[in-house]
Amino acid sequence: MESLTPVLDIVRKLRGDNGCAWDRKQTPQSMLRCLIEEMYELQDAIVANDVPNIQEEMGDVLFQLVFIIEMYQERLEISYDDVVRQVCEKMIRRHPHVYGDSSVDTEDQLLTAWDRIKQEEKAAKKAADCENREHTGPTVQSVLDDIPSGMPALSRAWQVSKKAVKAGFDWDDMAGVLGTLKDEVREFEQAHQEGSEADILLEIGDIFFTAVNVARFAKVYPETALAASTSKFEGRFRTMEQVLEKKGKALKSLSREEVDRLWEEVKNNPGIAR
Repeated sequence: MESLTPVLDIVRKLRGDNGCAWDRKQTPQSMLRCLIEEMYELQDAIVANDVPNIQEEMGDVLFQLVFIIEMYQERLEISYDDVVRQVCEKMIRRHPHVYGDSSVDTEDQLLTAWDRIKQEEKAAKKAADCENREHTGPTVQSVLDDIPSGMPALSRAWQVSKKAVKAGFDWDDMAGVLGTLKDEVREFEQAHQEGSEADILLEIGDIFFTAVNVARFAKVYPETALAASTSKFEGRFRTMEQVLEKKGKALKSLSREEVDRLWEEVKNNPGIAR
């Protein structure tokens, strides 16, 4: 914890009587927004492989986490030591092939063991919760129960799909999921032709959900893939803007053919605006 001491000192000074009024009035709920924003900035830096910026954004994320932990510690609800102890115990427990006598030969065996241990932890926690609430009635358990409802939609679709797969619900191969994706596109086209807004919404959602599973079969995380693609588009679009600015033209003034031609030029020559 020595390396975190300067961060802790800053947080405590900011939260102290002679600190910052803004920092003193913050709550875990209000700081959650800051943490989420910093996480997205870290994602951007990682996608761009901008190492100096990655280091800076990691520091920002760490600061937000420490800030939130400190607020709970002030209330005597959570302590740093308990946070560190709990995660260390969990990681050791979930790696018996490293810290125990178990052995695994393949990645599939490793993931199967990981999931089994997680399920054992969940069952023990649920049993303890029921005992604490003096609950004696039946409970309905689902493999989807522990997926946070507030996750970004693509990430949530990824997690739902992975959980369903582990329960035995999946396509046979990439060809199967690609075939479903094509079917979903055709269903969207039909809904679009019929003009039903409700059906259009659902069919677009089905396309996204199936595309997430295409990414899963390809072993690509969809949030990262979409972030990279969006960043690529943004870079090319900015280059188009720069080219047009030098020519004294506006994008809206171009014909469809001129836009397509400029786009291809930018794709094939990223330095065209220099």
